[in-house]
Amino acid sequence: MLQLKGIAASQGISFAKAYIFVEPDLTVKEVKVQDVEAEVKRFEDAIEISKKELTIIKDKAHENLGADKAAIFEAHLLILEDPEFMGTVKTDIQSKEINAEYALKETSDMFVSMFESMDNDYMKERAADIRDVSKRILAHLLGVDLPNPSLIDEEVIVIAEDLTPSDTAQLNKQFVKGFATNIGGRTSHSAIMARSLEIPAVVGTSTITEEVKNGDVLILDGLEGVVYVNPDEATTAELKEKHAKFEAQKAEWAKLVTEKSVTQDGHEVLLAANIGTPADLEGVNNNGGEAVGLYRTEFLYMGRDQLPTEDEQFEAYKAVLEGMGDKPVVVRTLDIGGDKELPYLDLPKEMNPFLGFRAIRLCLEEKDLFRTQLRALLRASVYGKLCVMFPMIATVQEFRAAKALFLEEKEKLVAEGVAVSNDIELGIMVEIPST
Repeated sequence: MLQLKGIAASQGISFAKAYIFVEPDLTVKEVKVQDVEAEVKRFEDAIEISKKELTIIKDKAHENLGADKAAIFEAHLLILEDPEFMGTVKTDIQSKEINAEYALKETSDMFVSMFESMDNDYMKERAADIRDVSKRILAHLLGVDLPNPSLIDEEVIVIAEDLTPSDTAQLNKQFVKGFATNIGGRTSHSAIMARSLEIPAVVGTSTITEEVKNGDVLILDGLEGVVYVNPDEATTAELKEKHAKFEAQKAEWAKLVTEKSVTQDGHEVLLAANIGTPADLEGVNNNGGEAVGLYRTEFLYMGRDQLPTEDEQFEAYKAVLEGMGDKPVVVRTLDIGGDKELPYLDLPKEMNPFLGFRAIRLCLEEKDLFRTQLRALLRASVYGKLCVMFPMIATVQEFRAAKALFLEEKEKLVAEGVAVSNDIELGIMVEIPST
């Protein structure tokens, strides 16, 4: 028996045989080309095919995993549109007169290295996004097929060097009972999506692809971050007992979903959920959510080619408020910018977009966009307990400016004879040091 230690990325214990997820050989060599424009065209064609594939994967992720996970692939589609990344590849093809594959690899390696050298774990994980997108384009340039995890039709534990977001989004939890990888961390997209799929995952084992072969019997312990390869009877019996206890514990927790959250010394704590779309309400209510602590409205704006209308927004906010009954719903106004771009908004390119023209700064500049959202929220306010929160507030003046626009739109609606609640709390996200 072999025991491999990694990082517990998604809880649970699973028993199944190994399925080695083999990547095709994407090795490339530098080749000089005569017709550079034809080579650029070949690269552009590979990008277009990749866009079509990612759009399909994004839609499937939206259906199976929700809007927030689908937004990962919206980010991948934005990488395909990124003028700095794609422009560098095209420039290298033209100036160095080299093949598209090698130009792509050089550029991708440069960007991956840049992200991996950052101190921030979240930014480091974005290197995986660059790899995922680059691998897809490269496969099309080389004329090879990427493995398709959606075709797995028997119970297995997937073993891989790494699983990209594209791979993870296509896993069928009916058959894939868990996965283990050589690299990755708890904040990687694959780990996050494993938790959404509720399948155990162990990442960062370093050597599992070298130690395991197809058909090996595995026990994957996503509680401790351990993978057992061809375990003996005693270990199997021990892990089955541990699995039974964990399932029993989950069943006990499930009994408490309707109970109040109270500390031993009598302080009640509000258990609130973060959501991205009305579709997330099922999970909130099934798990005893006592409020929506954060409704991220930017997902209404993503994955489309134009701004959502006032009526579209109204219906989404109304659905959430009605779905929560008399429980509080905290709706955060549009927080676009940083890592969340909208292709149809011509936002300036900045050195540090996370702290630049985004969120409330954008909304106070683009007032028509902001007013539309505020009107939709105000119209929906009569269907539940609405609280409105402004993001990225740095100064009192910003809050007062946002509040003034809110009150202006409220007065207009009342003058039009539209019913509006008089019990709407206003607040801010406390996320900037100056706050």
